[in-house]
Amino acid sequence: MERPIAVRPRSSTSGAEAGETSLTLLERVKTRDGDAWGRLVGLYTPLLRHWFRRWGVRPEDLDDVAQDVFQAVAVSLEGFRRDREDGSFRGWLHGVARHKVLTLLRRGDARGPGGTDFYERTLLLPAPAVEACDDEERSLIGDLYRDALETVRIEFEERTWHAFWRAAVEGHAPATIADELGVSPAAVRQSKSRVLRRLKEVLGEPAGTPDAADDPRNA
Repeated sequence: MERPIAVRPRSSTSGAEAGETSLTLLERVKTRDGDAWGRLVGLYTPLLRHWFRRWGVRPEDLDDVAQDVFQAVAVSLEGFRRDREDGSFRGWLHGVARHKVLTLLRRGDARGPGGTDFYERTLLLPAPAVEACDDEERSLIGDLYRDALETVRIEFEERTWHAFWRAAVEGHAPATIADELGVSPAAVRQSKSRVLRRLKEVLGEPAGTPDAADDPRNA
């Protein structure tokens, strides 16, 4: 008889495996969870700095502008809804960052990137939904998902994680993994889907949007 691949029951004695993991990272941030806020900042700062460099922000201003963006996020995060627009937190953050850079430029803030020419170029940047990712950004997004995977791993029992990893990361056929675990190929595919779905929930990404998480081998 086929053994089901199931989600690991959450312990009532471990905070990391109980209520904390039942919430997405963004939901925890909204509750003023300091650890979650630190995690959010750590996950997304490299991507923010990359966007700033691409937009021409001076190296010495990167940290200050990032701080300004996270302050704006702290104030306006309640306005983010996954069911609006493209539903992507990363896309929403991109918009917040771009708006903050433009605001600094319009104010002539010394911490912002300088120069009228850059100001004009920045105003013509494409919208977040159509701005193409370069190789560095794709690599940073891969790092983002890889770090987030470590966050969600404790929520799944070992066989579920093994099935996901062998299928999504190592690229083995579901039938091969099913033979190893004594389950059906469908159960393997379901394990992969569960982990990826949870990963996107934690990061505030829409479940149906193709992304680096759909093939962690690209991460």
